[in-house]
Amino acid sequence: MTAAKTKIVIDEEKCIGCEQCVNVCQGGALEMVNGKAKLVREDYCDHLGRCIGKCPAGAITFEKEKVDNKNNKKSKSRPEGGGCPSMQNKTLSGGSGDTEPSAGSEKSELGAWPIQLHLIRPDAPQFLNSDVLIAASCTAFSFGNFHQFLLRGKSLVIACPKLDKTEGYEEKLTELFVQAQPRSITIARMEVPCCSGLTALAENARNSAETGTVLREVTIGLDGNLIGERHL
Repeated sequence: MTAAKTKIVIDEEKCIGCEQCVNVCQGGALEMVNGKAKLVREDYCDHLGRCIGKCPAGAITFEKEKVDNKNNKKSKSRPEGGGCPSMQNKTLSGGSGDTEPSAGSEKSELGAWPIQLHLIRPDAPQFLNSDVLIAASCTAFSFGNFHQFLLRGKSLVIACPKLDKTEGYEEKLTELFVQAQPRSITIARMEVPCCSGLTALAENARNSAETGTVLREVTIGLDGNLIGERHL
């Protein structure tokens, strides 16, 4: 039996070497080789097509190819998100309340993987009609009660508005608002000024999605204390 799958194809003659597709590729499937964009890891491709939309020269297309399910071992159930383990969507026991913490440790409230904004899928089941926590990366290290006070009962997304390559972040958060229709969004940020960029990304995404979702911003001090919260 045969089935069709899609594959990224790059026309080298059309490619102008602008690197926009490489910069927006969140799985690391594309790289620049001799001044041209190349698909170097097909199994890392998430097939969402962001690179196609970013190519000003129209050099990137999706092509369908037939796969023989009987003879091609690669056609066997492939994890969502490609071959990279960091992108494979998984449900974890941490957020379910079914497991007990090991001796001397607190129970993890993390219920699903991945959590990094570059890697999450906006249509992943953990986000559908859920309460979502968008947390600046430093908050979990600074706030001692992160799991019990902030993460419990929520689906997690983490990002750093200062150090991450944030191109595509607003678009992905907009997709999250539109596709998942979350019940609520909590933004956890540090008190440093650069961290306000995370709140701005979430607000811009909500406006682009044209939803009425209420955003709650929680600010953590450098000393690890909760110093304020507000609704946006």
